Amino acid sequence: MRLSVLDLVPVRTDQTTADALAATVQLAQTADQLGYTRYWLAEHHNMPAVAATSPPVLIGYLAAQTEHIRLGSGGVMLPNHAPLAVAEQFALLEAAAPGRIDLGLGRAPGSDPVTSVLLRGAAGRDDSDVEKFPQYLDEIAAMMSARGVRVDLPARLGRPDYVLKATPEAVGEPRIWLLGSSMYSAHLAAAKGLPYVFAHHFAGHGTDEALDIYREEFQPSDLASEPVTFLTVNASVAPTREEAEELLLPNLLMMARLRTGQPLTALDLVEDAQATKLTPQEQAIVDVGRAKSIVGAPAEAADQLRQLAEKFGVDEVMVNPVGSARRGTEPATAPARTTTLELLAKELF
Repeated sequence: MRLSVLDLVPVRTDQTTADALAATVQLAQTADQLGYTRYWLAEHHNMPAVAATSPPVLIGYLAAQTEHIRLGSGGVMLPNHAPLAVAEQFALLEAAAPGRIDLGLGRAPGSDPVTSVLLRGAAGRDDSDVEKFPQYLDEIAAMMSARGVRVDLPARLGRPDYVLKATPEAVGEPRIWLLGSSMYSAHLAAAKGLPYVFAHHFAGHGTDEALDIYREEFQPSDLASEPVTFLTVNASVAPTREEAEELLLPNLLMMARLRTGQPLTALDLVEDAQATKLTPQEQAIVDVGRAKSIVGAPAEAADQLRQLAEKFGVDEVMVNPVGSARRGTEPATAPARTTTLELLAKELF
């Protein structure tokens, strides 16, 4: 089984953004050295606990500091951006790190409604761009290819056969993945013959239905001759299960606050999370999140991953190492996240 990494660049209450980025560099280098397959960066906006606002910027930053691991977006929220801009960014990344770039695309906003409106407005986007998502997928694939895409222009402009390319001379192309947490994405990925990733770490339900739809309806394409898929899952692995659960708790509390409409904060330290009094609704969300995560000592966590992969018929799982830290931890590090990758690698590689 192959293992990969999803990184939201979490920001703890004891960290600055610079600290969180320094910790992400260490985590990516660890994944690279241990033999993880790929390392993806998310896109979220105006969230105190998430520093991953611009996947292409982060990918370029990490490409210069890693050697072998594939780097990608998990993902670019396409309605927020002009397709040409996305195609140019990732064609350039592919030229700089050939054979190492993945372009994961999603249609969710990646933020709250106010931030989404402001972000799309600044980029000349609106809700109609959500409806054009399938069209934009095709355009990006064509623009990143060596042939480019032919644009029909009015005859009065004198250029009836205008060719648009994301980069002048493409040697390779980033691999496109469609991301989703709903049945819509499963149907669309199958219809377009795209590799597909279900956000099991976030949705936590509907995974089996989505993957069944994708596999049953898949239409071969130039981008994939057969269904290609994996899934994502939150993970906290430590020498003991008790410690792993303690390190996981701050992330579970963050999700409870998000899903109950509370103001968001930076990721709690373990001691602060343990001192938090939960309402019954919050406790229920925490319990569900714990049950759907990979959490425990190394051997049991590895068994959980094997069972997850077998249940959903995948040979690759992307872990989101979500462990927080204890008070007194060096701010520019994320030892719990690094340990999760190290302990899983010892058991599974």
